[in-house]
Amino acid sequence: MKASVVLTAPMSKRLIAKGVAELPQVKAALDRGRIVVTFGTTNAYVAEELLGEPIDRGAFAAGFIDDRWNINARLGEMGEIVLENGKRSEATSEEALAALAAGDVVIKGGNALDPEGVVGVLLGAATGGTVGRYVATCLARGVGLVAPISVAKSIHGSIVELSQKMGIGRTELKMGLPCGIYPLHAHAVTEIDALEMLFPVRATHVTSGGIGSGAGAISLWIEGEEAVVRDAFALVESLREEPGIELSGRA
Repeated sequence: MKASVVLTAPMSKRLIAKGVAELPQVKAALDRGRIVVTFGTTNAYVAEELLGEPIDRGAFAAGFIDDRWNINARLGEMGEIVLENGKRSEATSEEALAALAAGDVVIKGGNALDPEGVVGVLLGAATGGTVGRYVATCLARGVGLVAPISVAKSIHGSIVELSQKMGIGRTELKMGLPCGIYPLHAHAVTEIDALEMLFPVRATHVTSGGIGSGAGAISLWIEGEEAVVRDAFALVESLREEPGIELSGRA
């Protein structure tokens, strides 16, 4: 059976979050280990899936893109979310970072996804922000890096090449914050990955974008046995009323 589906941006974020929760390394860390969910709009949905309860999504964004490269006016109202053995921990980001070990997972969102599967993370902070704080430590200790990201953020060029061209100090004209970009080699989870983890189907990215309520939407083509395609289609339909996130920027 074959089906076409359209996912608005909030629907995509919820679907991706459900996929992240199904990753074997995430399940293992939930059972016995640590998970750090860093700031981000998609990561807010991931946190909700892992916690099983809503959070203040509007306070969980850091940088974001509206009509410019922006930063959340509410940044600092809440901290990153740390889970230990499946329970929310009161540990600070610094305490969690010090304790991270092989088998733990850090969840880090991104801004771009290139054809090689490299995730691009815009760097608006001079010391690299979340990337500067976590990535080297994770790679040194064998901590898992998971990057929830929509296929709507797919680009045609190389993130590695962009990282060698961009930079805060190299930006002469700007719309919003000047940024560099970091090539993050992580386990990316897209809407396609999520559907294929949740159901034995094949999903293909068809289009990106739309107008009105479809701004930022993606369209997918789903193939498989009738029963599982119907189940996948029903899940997507069930996400239709998923609310978005209201943000105000400082830039």
